[in-house]
Amino acid sequence: MRYLTFALGKGRLAERTLELFEQIGITCEEMKEKDSRKLIFINEELRLRFFLAKGPDVPTYVEYGAADIGVAGRDTILEESRKVHEVLDLGYGKCRMCICGPKSAAGYLKRRELIRVATKYPSIAKDYFYNVKHQTVEIIKLNGSIELAPIVGLSEVICDIVETGSTLRENGLSVLEEVCPLSARMIVNPVSMRMESARIKDLIQRLRAVI
Repeated sequence: MRYLTFALGKGRLAERTLELFEQIGITCEEMKEKDSRKLIFINEELRLRFFLAKGPDVPTYVEYGAADIGVAGRDTILEESRKVHEVLDLGYGKCRMCICGPKSAAGYLKRRELIRVATKYPSIAKDYFYNVKHQTVEIIKLNGSIELAPIVGLSEVICDIVETGSTLRENGLSVLEEVCPLSARMIVNPVSMRMESARIKDLIQRLRAVI
């Protein structure tokens, strides 16, 4: 029996995923060793392999078949838009992708004016404005704290992840529109889905039972 390989987004996402897997009897003790320099972790008995990757890389590993299964935030999956099957909402890491800005910017959105949108997620922002709202906008890609953009006049609004909204409030910004809900999702390589259909479906069913 071949190994099933999992790519997990580093950090809190991987921790939560491993906690969830333990509930259905899938463990990988090697991954709990904090000082380990290993890149690949193996559960020989269940023929499973795990590796940790940066969130945005997880869908890439899965699309190209380097991993059969991946766990990543839905924001990453939408932004990367790789050829993968999204099979399960794992229910944690819940937040929202929103269009935010000062309250005075709400009119620009209602009137569908040409505005600038700062974001770490240009693909998601473009899809929302062009295909959902049919509003022409200029999208500015940033990597740092997006909230700064409307405050210093770089953009009228931002497209960003909102959890509690406290950072927005502290900076005089608010949620103007919701783009989509987000959470951790399980994705599968299309070829693996066919070749390992029984094992993957069994895994999904067992996870559904505990979610």
